[in-house]
Amino acid sequence: MIEDIRNIRIEDFNYPLPDERIAKHPLAEREKCKLLYYRPGEIAEYRFSDVPALLPQDAMLIYNNTRVINARLRFRKPNNGATIEIFCLEPLTPRDYAISFASTSRCSWLCFVGNAKRWKAEELQQVVMVDGCEVTLSARRIDRRGNAFEVEFSWNHDVTFASILDAVGEIPIPPYLNRSTEPSDLTDYQTVYSHIEGSVAAPTAGLHFTDGVLAECDRRGITRREITLHVGAGTFQPVKSETIGDHEMHTEFISVPRSLLVELMEGAKPVVAVGTTSVRTLESLYYIGVILRENPDATEEELRVGQWLPYECQSTLSTRDALAEIVAYLDRHNTDVYIGSTQIMIAPSFRFHIISGMITNFHQPQSTLLLLVSAFVDGRWREIYDFAMQHDFRFLSYGDGSLLLR
Repeated sequence: MIEDIRNIRIEDFNYPLPDERIAKHPLAEREKCKLLYYRPGEIAEYRFSDVPALLPQDAMLIYNNTRVINARLRFRKPNNGATIEIFCLEPLTPRDYAISFASTSRCSWLCFVGNAKRWKAEELQQVVMVDGCEVTLSARRIDRRGNAFEVEFSWNHDVTFASILDAVGEIPIPPYLNRSTEPSDLTDYQTVYSHIEGSVAAPTAGLHFTDGVLAECDRRGITRREITLHVGAGTFQPVKSETIGDHEMHTEFISVPRSLLVELMEGAKPVVAVGTTSVRTLESLYYIGVILRENPDATEEELRVGQWLPYECQSTLSTRDALAEIVAYLDRHNTDVYIGSTQIMIAPSFRFHIISGMITNFHQPQSTLLLLVSAFVDGRWREIYDFAMQHDFRFLSYGDGSLLLR
């Protein structure tokens, strides 16, 4: 089975996407975008504001509360004026996101570096205004890590790294928008419920929600719960290999509260995930439980869900028992939040253990996100995307949404 998965041809997930169908900006009123409704045997067009009425009765809506950081920094070299762009991906020292953002003198991050050939050993500096203080921010390249670099940042005033990013950084909008970041992106590229900083890309399916739509969910008795997956730049990484077996998935940080794990164990409500990030987080939980059943003392690294684990796993453990393993693990460690990482690849033939529905946007051709959608709709993705094209739906991050049910 694993070889069949590895041999999936990415060309089979291609479709023509004219540039004019890529939404460069969202609608002024988020909830008025189009919504494609799909369940086996039915495809229809609605507005996103119809979501509360279309969700299964007593559904549990789970969304990603991550907040996009101003991850792109620009420095100029003093000798020749060359611009060096530093794109912060994830913290290295300290490793914890919250602690790194709270740092008041120095921290190091894994970063993409634009114009890296022009930046050798010298320290880059710029003076920025942060909370009314004139701060000198320095960046020093430590070493290369694959196609990225470890970069150490230091500064000379008692302000946090989070406040520095807020003051001088830019929101890193997706490259396929083919435009520069604009002031409107500061709010447009955040969900209304985002509050845990750490992503370098938005969980875009949630961009359509408004306070009004969420209030209507509450009125209809829809349970709302949050998880955290900090979206990495790898979410934009195209599959360049002919088959997905040669594509390496990016690793992402996840956080799930114990209380939600207990609710999921009960299995009383149909779970609808908002966005592929929430899907990857929730579906990773089963395999974390399987690892713990086999090795209750697994280390943090051993608990990481590798991209091929779902297809190599032969476990017959029930979903409830897998979740119970995580709860027991948290109890042994006297903590109420599971924190880990996942590299999960969700592709056709994947067996879904947690979700029975998902809200998502329309994704790039030949992307791993399209593979995920195909897996969920049992290969009927082309039928769905043809409908969207024929009915003038807008595509990608700022485009229209879909509600997919099984």
